[in-house]
Amino acid sequence: MRQLIPSWIRVPVVFFIILGLVEYFVDSGEQPAFMEYPLILLFLVLVLLLLIGVEAIVSSLDNILYQSLDDEGKARYDAKIESPSKILAWVKKMYIKLLDSKAIEEEHDIILDHNYDGIKELDNNLPPWWIYGFYASIIFAAIYLLRYHVFNGATQIDELEAEYVQAQKDIEEYKRTAKDLVDFNTVELLTSSDDLRAGKKIFDTNCVACHLTDGGGSIGPNLTDEYWILGGGIKNVFKTISEGGRNGKGMIAWKQMLKPAEMAQVSSYILQFQGTTPAKPKAAEGDKWVEEN
Repeated sequence: MRQLIPSWIRVPVVFFIILGLVEYFVDSGEQPAFMEYPLILLFLVLVLLLLIGVEAIVSSLDNILYQSLDDEGKARYDAKIESPSKILAWVKKMYIKLLDSKAIEEEHDIILDHNYDGIKELDNNLPPWWIYGFYASIIFAAIYLLRYHVFNGATQIDELEAEYVQAQKDIEEYKRTAKDLVDFNTVELLTSSDDLRAGKKIFDTNCVACHLTDGGGSIGPNLTDEYWILGGGIKNVFKTISEGGRNGKGMIAWKQMLKPAEMAQVSSYILQFQGTTPAKPKAAEGDKWVEEN
């Protein structure tokens, strides 16, 4: 089969285009998709076999068609196939220019005098691409020297330390915003209706037996007044729910049964009782809590 672009180029190009599309549309994390999912590997193998099969069939048909042509038809076919496009002609011209080598017919002009067992050496010029690359490396070295040894630019160690600092900030921000990583130090009062509704559900399930539905208190303290045994405010209420009440008495620690996000929700809901009037309020316990600004 005589083609402008041979099959050994077309098949890999098409295959890698398909592979790139698969990698683009399949989120496989750090590993390539075909390593993460065996079915994708099987699919790619089948695609490759299909491409090879199609190329073989097309090649056979073209050869049959070529053999059926007369001499004039074959000549026209060969001329069409072998006439390069403008782009290919430009690429070929640049390739020859970058090599800067003599044609075989002109090699007699650059043969050196010495030889060994009939083997002679050609005095070719260094390829321009190599010379340009060498000059570029000299320019790069000069810029590098000035940047890092004269003007004391940031080194890889400096960049690494800056990345460590930024990573720590990112971790702290993630901890602050990730609900299930919230703790006593990072918890904030939740005000959205969804969070308060979830907090009410947790309170009705686990807390009404001791604090009553309206927060007036029975076994547990009154949640509607300004007095708190272990401190008020979202941070102290969260800590009390998480760690439990006073040693030997009071509420159990709920951190084994509730997630941090759930404890933040129920803590925020509990603070909604502040200033309300329960049906049978229990007497105040603890100290009056004043929120610090």
